[in-house]
Amino acid sequence: MIEIRVSNDLNSNVYKDGLAIRTAVFVDEQHVPADLEIDDNESNCIYNTLYKDNQPAAVARYFPTKNNGIHIQRVAVLKDFRHQGLASELIEKIAVDAKIQGYQYIILGAQDQANGFYKSLGFKVVGDQYKEAGILHHDMRKEL
Repeated sequence: MIEIRVSNDLNSNVYKDGLAIRTAVFVDEQHVPADLEIDDNESNCIYNTLYKDNQPAAVARYFPTKNNGIHIQRVAVLKDFRHQGLASELIEKIAVDAKIQGYQYIILGAQDQANGFYKSLGFKVVGDQYKEAGILHHDMRKEL
């Protein structure tokens, strides 16, 4: 069973479980410094944590942009849950929720190795390549 829980409360299990996933993926696997992973945006975001059979498996956060879009960040799936379509399900739920709330687009900074995944969900590369936390990225955008 898959369930996606949403919260903007940093004391919630949704946030804490999502942060544990982010730490495992970004800090432990990709060697992103922990002080870069937790940033000044933590309290401004809405957190979506996907649970498979009540186990935290995937996470993404987002915040509204100034021009009626949302900016998705920190998309991560635990190693044992990859290649099961969970990230797609999570992104699609966020997109549906955003459209219902009247947002017009989604933007995100995708690691270059994930560009193909985001393209398969309807995102298009916008802008030049850049490096964040030592990893090459491109911004990607999807109209809602």
